[in-house]
Amino acid sequence: MAFRRLDDGFGHWDALLDLILASFAYMNGRIDPPSSALALTSETLKAKAFSDIAYAALDGEQLVGCIFCRPELESLYVGKLAVLPTAQGKGIGRRLVALAETKARELGLKTLRLETRIELTDNHATFAAWGFRKTAENRHAGFDRTTSIEMRKAIT
Repeated sequence: MAFRRLDDGFGHWDALLDLILASFAYMNGRIDPPSSALALTSETLKAKAFSDIAYAALDGEQLVGCIFCRPELESLYVGKLAVLPTAQGKGIGRRLVALAETKARELGLKTLRLETRIELTDNHATFAAWGFRKTAENRHAGFDRTTSIEMRKAIT
């Protein structure tokens, strides 16, 4: 398994978009509002990779995972953590989060922060097993109910 930072030399934006959409497909019809991943294009994904800190996981030549991170005041925000369904359960997500932890330490940030939809209780459990703790409940604009939870992991 190889991990690489997404930069100008990365030319597989369509494949990366396909990976994210495949990874997030199980959410379709399950979460409301729908995932922001559905609004991504190859072009917007490339722009996001350059404005954020993004890494890809490759199994040989096959793209199997990714993570996008954005520095905040005290945290590194983790978003679009995706692993191909056929590659899940092999530690790829955990290793991508470890890359984010390393980057947070390099930047002098104290925590990783992420948001996960309220309906995705399996994700809550996975992130908790990885050391994240629920810190807030949030709602998307226009909703009168909780739509997501925030979780943080202390960087030691």
